[in-house]
Amino acid sequence: MKAYEAVVIGGGPAGLTAALYLVRSGVRALLVEKLSPGGQVLMTEEIENYPGFPKAVKGYELVDKFVEHLANYEIDRMSDEVRSIAARDGGYVIQIGDESVETKAVVLCTGARYRHVGVPGEDAYLGKGVSYCALCDGNFFRGKTVAVIGGGNSALEESLYLARLVDKLYLIHRRDDFRGCKCYQHKCEVNPRITMLRSTVVEEIRGDLFKGVTGVALKNVKTGEKSELPLDGVFVFIGFEPVASFVPQDLERDKAGFVVTDCEMRTNLPGFFAAGDIRSKNCRQVATAVGDGATAATAAYAYLESLHA
Repeated sequence: MKAYEAVVIGGGPAGLTAALYLVRSGVRALLVEKLSPGGQVLMTEEIENYPGFPKAVKGYELVDKFVEHLANYEIDRMSDEVRSIAARDGGYVIQIGDESVETKAVVLCTGARYRHVGVPGEDAYLGKGVSYCALCDGNFFRGKTVAVIGGGNSALEESLYLARLVDKLYLIHRRDDFRGCKCYQHKCEVNPRITMLRSTVVEEIRGDLFKGVTGVALKNVKTGEKSELPLDGVFVFIGFEPVASFVPQDLERDKAGFVVTDCEMRTNLPGFFAAGDIRSKNCRQVATAVGDGATAATAAYAYLESLHA
């Protein structure tokens, strides 16, 4: 069984930053990423609020910069799924695929995945008109009519991206007020291709097994009025749920399942840190993920140093 001083789990902005800071500090580290490095950033068309890029930057371009920077340093990597983390002998044993590794410190940067609406038809038409990634699937709906479900920044940003491709877009939100930034709200309100349906919920996604999505059943939550809306596709952006099914049971998490940390990214378990979207916090942005990763790595290094004091 291989042994490391620190293991970083997750290759998004937080994980890549944490790995960079650790190896620069001389820590023998392992970076584990199930898929390609980048995480949710790879599914973002443009990032307009990352410092240093006043004209915006493509999500994949920013990830390439992170990866290129880390490539200047030696760090072990594993591309497989983490199955479990168990405390042992003052450290942790991590099951990664069919292999196990030992470590004194863990930096959890697994992020979050898209939350589902949970209405009839959502699972049945996944990949047949239902999508959670505008960048991945938007081009399939060029010149067509789609709906976006959600009211936060993701829903607003992705609506603006899709509006460049589709003929008509309905932005459906269950409340009167949107949670996203005012600048995105204004852009959506004035966009001639976007119609905002407030106080409205989708009760069912309808379709044909051969044609895919054909429309949605709607309900106005104030009046109770029901209606049908013909569509070619539905994009869902209603928030995220944590990727943390394998973490120790005694790791403190909030009601939604996100990991609770202090300002130094320390959890309630010794030598266990969390950074990025997996954390219990309000702001989930690339900039905050990078800051979290740097802070977690610095705290992990200090923890490792304390073991030798």
